[in-house]
Amino acid sequence: MEKQPEVHGPEKAPEKQLDEKTLERKLRKNQKAKEKEEKRLKAKQKEAAMLQAQPALDVLKKVEKKHRGKAVEDENPEDFIDQDTPNGQKKLLAPQMANQYCPSTVEKSWYAWWESSGYFRADSASTKPPFVIVMPPPNVTGALHIGHALTVAIEDAMIRWRRMSGYNALWVPGVDHAGIATQVVVEKKLMRERNLTRHDIGADNFVCEVLKWKERYGGTILNQLHRLGASLDWSREAFTMDEQRSNAVTEAFVRLHKEGLIYRDNRLVNWDCTLLTSISEIEVDHIDLKEETMLKIPGYATPVQFGVLISFAYPLEEGLGEIVVATTRIETMLGDTAIAVHPEDKRYMHLHGRYAVHPFNGRKLKIICDAEIVDPSFGTGAVKIAPAHDPNDFEVGRRNNLQFINILTDDGKINSNGGAQFEGMPRFTARICIIEALKAKGLYKGAKNTETSLGICSRTNDIVEPMIKSPQWFVNCNTMAKVALDAVRSKRIEIIPPQYEQDWYRWLENIRDWCVSRQHWWGHRVPAWYVTLEDDQEKTLGSDNDRWIVAKSESAASVEAQKILETGLDILFCWVARMVMMGTQLGGDVPFQKVYLHPIVCDTHGRKMCKSLGNVIDPLEVINGMTLEGLVKRLEEGNLDPDELNLERKLTDYPDGIAECGTDALRFALISYTSQSDRINLDIKRVVGYRQWCNKLWNAIRFAMGKLGVHYSPPATVDVSIMPPICKWILSALNKATGKTVTSLEAYKFSDATSAIYSWWQYQLCDVFIEAIKPYFFNEPQEFESARVASRDTLWVCLETGLRLLHPFMPYITEELWQHLPQPKYSCRQDSIMISEYPSLVEEWTNDNLENEMDIVLDTVNKIRSLKTRTERKERRPAFALCRSQDVTATIQCHQSLIILTENDETPADCAIAVVNKDLSVYLKLQGAINAEAEREKLRKKRDGIQKLHHAVSHMMDASGYREKAPQSVQEGDMRKHTALLRELEVISEAEKKLDAKTDNI
Repeated sequence: MEKQPEVHGPEKAPEKQLDEKTLERKLRKNQKAKEKEEKRLKAKQKEAAMLQAQPALDVLKKVEKKHRGKAVEDENPEDFIDQDTPNGQKKLLAPQMANQYCPSTVEKSWYAWWESSGYFRADSASTKPPFVIVMPPPNVTGALHIGHALTVAIEDAMIRWRRMSGYNALWVPGVDHAGIATQVVVEKKLMRERNLTRHDIGADNFVCEVLKWKERYGGTILNQLHRLGASLDWSREAFTMDEQRSNAVTEAFVRLHKEGLIYRDNRLVNWDCTLLTSISEIEVDHIDLKEETMLKIPGYATPVQFGVLISFAYPLEEGLGEIVVATTRIETMLGDTAIAVHPEDKRYMHLHGRYAVHPFNGRKLKIICDAEIVDPSFGTGAVKIAPAHDPNDFEVGRRNNLQFINILTDDGKINSNGGAQFEGMPRFTARICIIEALKAKGLYKGAKNTETSLGICSRTNDIVEPMIKSPQWFVNCNTMAKVALDAVRSKRIEIIPPQYEQDWYRWLENIRDWCVSRQHWWGHRVPAWYVTLEDDQEKTLGSDNDRWIVAKSESAASVEAQKILETGLDILFCWVARMVMMGTQLGGDVPFQKVYLHPIVCDTHGRKMCKSLGNVIDPLEVINGMTLEGLVKRLEEGNLDPDELNLERKLTDYPDGIAECGTDALRFALISYTSQSDRINLDIKRVVGYRQWCNKLWNAIRFAMGKLGVHYSPPATVDVSIMPPICKWILSALNKATGKTVTSLEAYKFSDATSAIYSWWQYQLCDVFIEAIKPYFFNEPQEFESARVASRDTLWVCLETGLRLLHPFMPYITEELWQHLPQPKYSCRQDSIMISEYPSLVEEWTNDNLENEMDIVLDTVNKIRSLKTRTERKERRPAFALCRSQDVTATIQCHQSLIILTENDETPADCAIAVVNKDLSVYLKLQGAINAEAEREKLRKKRDGIQKLHHAVSHMMDASGYREKAPQSVQEGDMRKHTALLRELEVISEAEKKLDAKTDNI
């Protein structure tokens, strides 16, 4: 018995390795040529890149000067001391807060302390309810881009929220060995540095080279995850090639093979002619072309034509004429073995069973009737069949026992099966030659634009070739796919957002058996051995599928082989669906209950981020900031061709580089974007906006620290009943924001959660409450003492609770600010905000009536402010309110200190008007005569808006079945809304009449 280990499938016969002397000579010879060529290419590329980058470099000095100037302005006062903290210890905070928020200062030291304190670790003995997330493992030798940062931000927000909510939260980290991607990188490195291929050094040495690469570059991702604040349980870190995972792969393969779900067969696979391996469906991007399109393909100097339907004729045997077919891939005609016609097509049905003759290799092509593949409306009425190069033709070939002739070598050249005159030509070069040869024989019939779909390898941008290779290993997915379909239909697995359920059904209902063979050396080896007999010929080794033994080890395979001798013998849906299929098959149950799908992060222009476009953003570039010069330099030092640098686009998108935004602002911005359907067009300016908002939070705490005082001790509880209305209101608003945040998190509506938190902090706490309580602290009279005490306590409660509410989304700044807040004297507080309790509803804080009143007050304030924006001068002007109900009058009088209205029974002349609602209008005294036309236009727009709402409500109430089907409470609410809208229209009419009267009197 001879062991033939495979890497995801049948490995080719090992190539002969070079002996040491030959290898040494080759190295010396190639080194000089390599160095000379490298110098020449480097000089050429640098010259081209510099010419292209010149407009950018011209502005760099100005940009740098601008940044240096801003840095001087942002310096902190002398009394701020940024203390150094020993690694892993709790951060030493300066007693005096800095004047401004600085991300790099705030975010340092916290992560090491969280990790060393064990806050990330889940307790296997805990009785708390579990909550587990397995991080989708990124490639071990790669780097996270901004899309990964979104995944990290969402998952960490979920984990931190659940951890603070009393769950035994576990987030499992891991990295993928990334077989193809890693092998490609290391192969390029070998060729670049030593001018060697992997075959020159052999499989074992090559794996050693890969492990060296992993050790050297594998830490990039770990550093990025630390900087992003990912609270992963690092004690459980996994690597897909470690011993535990390798054993699991072997166990799964053996069990699936014993159950008949893994088999070996000759079938079509997705072949990449650049990588020289089969690839999974998840690594194939499908692009739809509407017409003729020229695409750049690796290995070809000029773009290649696609999106064209070429018609040509096959001569019939015995000189009976010809039959015309059409194809978008003319080169595959070299592998044609049949022609299909529709059984009802009168033009060709009589040819069934006869033959056409191939013009280049003399092969006879059988003409068959096959209604499943030929559409009668198709232009020519006949279809060429190349079973070895087309998935549909493959099935036709099997049904009709046709020949399967592969015409391509592994690297995409025409082989001897394709005909002597084209042998050795690259496939797309042969395409042009075939067309010319058809023209010479009078068989070319023309070409026209057509719609088509192309499979492109996501790693190489090469056209994926459906090809039949030597026997490969496949997983039978039919039975497992049905289980995965039922898991979603029965709601054992919930897909969020639910619109993706249809994609799930469509993918699994049309699933094909999964090819798990790979022709590369870095990865898991298929646990299969081949039984050899004494009279076996070397060229036939591995060809008999019945002699392959699948077992956990070679010794187990040997035992199994003796028994045989005795008896005589597929990114989301691909992998998530496969996890469900494998989990239910091997584990007996679904591996998870919920699948959340977040949007894809694109650049500002809506293009998917990829290295070939040069638009990939490293999250650390946003966190730390990057000058334009740095961005240009990174592009120049990358793997892009000089003509692909696209520096001009970089200049347009980031003319001043990328400002330092910090982790918190980046995380919050990315999560807030998730409401944008299935794509996020990332605008860095939005991230900068949230970095500025962090400064707003910073200043809110600085204000609080000044007003609370150094001797302030927060109370254990607060009595809402004795508080001023403004304090009652902000606590009720905080309660509502908490409820909205929690329900949004539970529903995986992360954008709604960030919106609720942001709105409360920005528009209610900072813009209203803090401004409203300032007079209590600026006035010393004793009459304000009780209000001052209540305001201090309320301010502390709001800040402390609000920071805990925000923490899962902005972990660093919330920890820093929370640590600055005074601690309650007589209650035990956790050492870190991340293990504190997440806020929950406090029933006695809820005050809907007061919130409704404040909505009216704030709307009134906003209306007056909008009136003020129309005045040329910004000095204070008298404002008046016209109330039409006792309740509104009482509300305005109660909160008059917030509105600052002047009492007046009658509306004075020369006032601008704004309608708040049906019971309230406000007026602002203007300097001199008002602009009557402008006021009329404003009222007209208001009337149009109200009329649209009124029409919609009326239409709904008049709808058929409304009175019979709508609940009585709903009908009563609609009637109140209808009446209120009518009243608002009356108010607008009154305002228009008054405006007309004043205008007439002028």
